[in-house]
Amino acid sequence: MPIRKIAFCAAAMIVAVTNFADARPDTRKMTCAQTQALIQSRHAAVLSTGANTYDRYVRQFGNECDAPYVPMVDYVPASDGRCMVYRCEEPAPMVPD
Repeated sequence: MPIRKIAFCAAAMIVAVTNFADARPDTRKMTCAQTQALIQSRHAAVLSTGANTYDRYVRQFGNECDAPYVPMVDYVPASDGRCMVYRCEEPAPMVPD
């Protein structure tokens, strides 16, 4: 009986780990148009951009960024080249030092 419980727990952990691994879309496996459409449809999305890198990307016009952050242009790798997207960043001050 305990062997069955251990096997069941191990199987449940394997299923959970493989499902969580697919939870974050990878921009390198999508075209630029697919990446941009995904961000537009979700308004904001956390996307993998490399083996150990990810970030949150947002629509250009929306309220997904908390003040004082604003959507700023960024580029991510896509299956068809570099892709322009937006992520929340604090804007540089406009007053010279």
